[in-house]
Amino acid sequence: MHNSSVITPFDLNTAPPSIMHIDLNSCFATIEQQSRPSLRGRPVGVTNRITPHCCMIALSYEAKRVGAKVGMRHDEVRGMVPNLIVLETDPPKYHHAYQKLVEIMKSYSPKVKMKSIDEGIIDFSGSNHALNMRSHNSTKALEQIGYEIKQRLKEELGCWMKCNVGIAPNRFLAKLAAGFNKPDGLTVIDHRNIEEIYSKLVLQDFPGIASRFEKRLKEKGVTTPLEFLHAPYMTLRKGVFKSIVGEHWYKRIRGYEVDDVETNLGIVGKQFVMDNKTTDEREIKKRFSYLCYSTGRKLRYNEVAARGIYVYLQLANGESWFKRHLFERPFHSDKDVFANAMFILDQREKTIPITMMSITCYHLSPLNGVDTQLELFKDIEQEENLTETIDDINDYFGLPSISFATSLGGHNIVKQKIPFGSTKYFELLCKRA
Repeated sequence: MHNSSVITPFDLNTAPPSIMHIDLNSCFATIEQQSRPSLRGRPVGVTNRITPHCCMIALSYEAKRVGAKVGMRHDEVRGMVPNLIVLETDPPKYHHAYQKLVEIMKSYSPKVKMKSIDEGIIDFSGSNHALNMRSHNSTKALEQIGYEIKQRLKEELGCWMKCNVGIAPNRFLAKLAAGFNKPDGLTVIDHRNIEEIYSKLVLQDFPGIASRFEKRLKEKGVTTPLEFLHAPYMTLRKGVFKSIVGEHWYKRIRGYEVDDVETNLGIVGKQFVMDNKTTDEREIKKRFSYLCYSTGRKLRYNEVAARGIYVYLQLANGESWFKRHLFERPFHSDKDVFANAMFILDQREKTIPITMMSITCYHLSPLNGVDTQLELFKDIEQEENLTETIDDINDYFGLPSISFATSLGGHNIVKQKIPFGSTKYFELLCKRA
């Protein structure tokens, strides 16, 4: 039976667009070209650490035009683009651009949500008066703002900076629109052109539809975006997705908002692909100690404590080793993260070299929710004060002003990575740069 809360077939959202999605084009590579004019017009790749097999996290359009893609290995791209210029990430530079983008976006509406370092959403719902000051047609007003943002990026960040703008009634369609006409495009999707837009796409052009969901859709006879749009509610809810996800997709592709939600933090951790495959306990501990330090900083940055730690290793013989443990007392200091993680790591077989190591903290709770009885003990209070003081010193003087003796030298090996696709730890990373 059709759910009364679900829109009727083909009932598109006819409300005027109110969401704008901003996407900086080839963000890190473009910023490098902006800061170094000699790189403009040349193929540039950006990676967290330059090695033959490192992953490209950004490519300039000069590299993309010959088929190179973000996520490809250095040696793969080099084979396609022999004159590729590869640079390591420069967090302070990207942080400046990120802050400027946020500043520009917030000058138009207080409702701004950054989806990643180079992508953000401006929600103009409830801003009819401000839009009417520009044009009686709110869609035209948003287009004017979109072009204005493009110009301000060039004036306030540099002439080489470009962005794509997508305008639509919901977040899904705005992101889809921002993907068209790259670089430097502006596209509006609403009820008037949505079917025309969908007729030119394939299923995997939709953000969130990868091979697994595409296969499910095609098994039910839904082979194109237009067929997806016209598919009955029950086909999606019960036949394809077999959950509330089907209802969300039914509404999402018609322009109704279902993605304006906050997610709770579930885990905090870090991993490192070993630069030196070894069984030398001192070398292993140097790298592992630094992973523990970084993870402790992330816990405190998110104002959470953990009770569980999961350690995962990939080994040189092709096998993996992992173990988890739930501790009685919540922890968040570097000392406790290291002690608890080492308790687990020491249980491994130590004769096989490690190729990758990671630690993950779970069973998280707010720091202000940790058992207050613990605070009655003076040594706990001293530990809290010491941890805060160490963080302040490292923030002010830079890492590694104070760290584990076992981790000395580790910061030069386990380099901090730009958290591509997320803003969660970008501010924290830039404090260390």
